[in-house]
Amino acid sequence: MRKSGKIVAKTLKLIEAEIVEGNSLELLEQFCFKIITNENAKPAFLGYRGFPKAVCISVNDEVVHGIPNGRKLKNGEIVKMDVGVYKDGLYADGAKSFRVGEVSQILENLISTTEKALALGINQARAGNRISDISHTIQNYVEAQGFSVIRELSGHGVGVQLHEEPSVPNFGKPGRGIKLIPGMTLAIEPMVNLGTYEVWTDVNGWTVRTKDGKPSAHFEHTVLVTESEPEILTRLD
Repeated sequence: MRKSGKIVAKTLKLIEAEIVEGNSLELLEQFCFKIITNENAKPAFLGYRGFPKAVCISVNDEVVHGIPNGRKLKNGEIVKMDVGVYKDGLYADGAKSFRVGEVSQILENLISTTEKALALGINQARAGNRISDISHTIQNYVEAQGFSVIRELSGHGVGVQLHEEPSVPNFGKPGRGIKLIPGMTLAIEPMVNLGTYEVWTDVNGWTVRTKDGKPSAHFEHTVLVTESEPEILTRLD
């Protein structure tokens, strides 16, 4: 999983230079596909339950599961890249929100809040804690900043399968759910909305959008629970 995780991290790092006004989502998808396959790995999402592309790219009010197409990026937009990698029989999953050029201050706040919420959630992924300790920490921080966390989607276990138990919600009371033990691998992924937490699924059957049409941000890491500090598998350093 460390191998898969490093490829996820490399992909998300290298794609940043391509996220500029005028580039198409299709171009970004092809770029990611090449990075992953050049590492003798497979894009985890391609063909998964029928998903037609190698990565998910979601723009503005699209929360997750956006299908890359010929749409071109515009200055001031927020783009969420979700990358899954399968290598040597194991999966890793990660996501990051990017700015196209300069974005508004409220979008800056949304992005930074979501990234910080992920870091705080990961810090709770410790042996002896419970799943909802992660959930509660994320919700508590996000709502204190004036944003909302989505209820209908959650993080998940990951490893032999792309999606495994347990579910890792981004909201809830602390001290609930299964107890974390060393060796567990979790995809922790706060999805944070500027407005309401309510979402709907596009007619394409995949893309999840905010109900009020306001922007959303998304960050994700695959994390290993250890005897001490959580280990982030989808990070290069």
